[in-house]
Amino acid sequence: MKNALGMAVLGLLMESPLHPHAMAATLRERGMDRAFKVTTGSLYDVVRALVREGWIEARETVRVGARPERTVYGLTALGREEFTAWVDRLVREPQAEYPKFLSAVSYLGALGPDGAVAALRERAERLRASVEEMRAGHQEALAQVPRLFVVEVEYAVRMAEAEIGWVEEIVADVESGRLAWPEVAE
Repeated sequence: MKNALGMAVLGLLMESPLHPHAMAATLRERGMDRAFKVTTGSLYDVVRALVREGWIEARETVRVGARPERTVYGLTALGREEFTAWVDRLVREPQAEYPKFLSAVSYLGALGPDGAVAALRERAERLRASVEEMRAGHQEALAQVPRLFVVEVEYAVRMAEAEIGWVEEIVADVESGRLAWPEVAE
């Protein structure tokens, strides 16, 4: 299993058995939908794949009121072993990641100095808003769960703050002429 959402499911099931609807709600409540793409379809696909692998198993089926029955899943011993090995490997070994922003910045020159400054300033503002939202969500989550379960938000905030700093430096360099644009032949 290489699906990052699978990691999120296994991580939640390390805490306690859950049904997929509760998994999705918990991921969103903790702001983890920033790190993992969570859709109902993808979540159920991942759950089925984890069952096939023997990493999770159905524990019980529950019904609350008039809602449909929901299957509660729990982690198996194999799932716990595979999950911890997976996390260990990802923490220890840096992997090449291909963020879209890095791709776009490779061609920043296409925007021209004014366009680049405008786009970068807007990005910085959006990042600031995102950081504030993450901080607020982090504080809410800390009222419900131990810090260890939401430490990734701290990392995301730091990465966004570093990006804001870099964006502001590039804007200042463009405006001061330290980052010069070549003459474009027409």
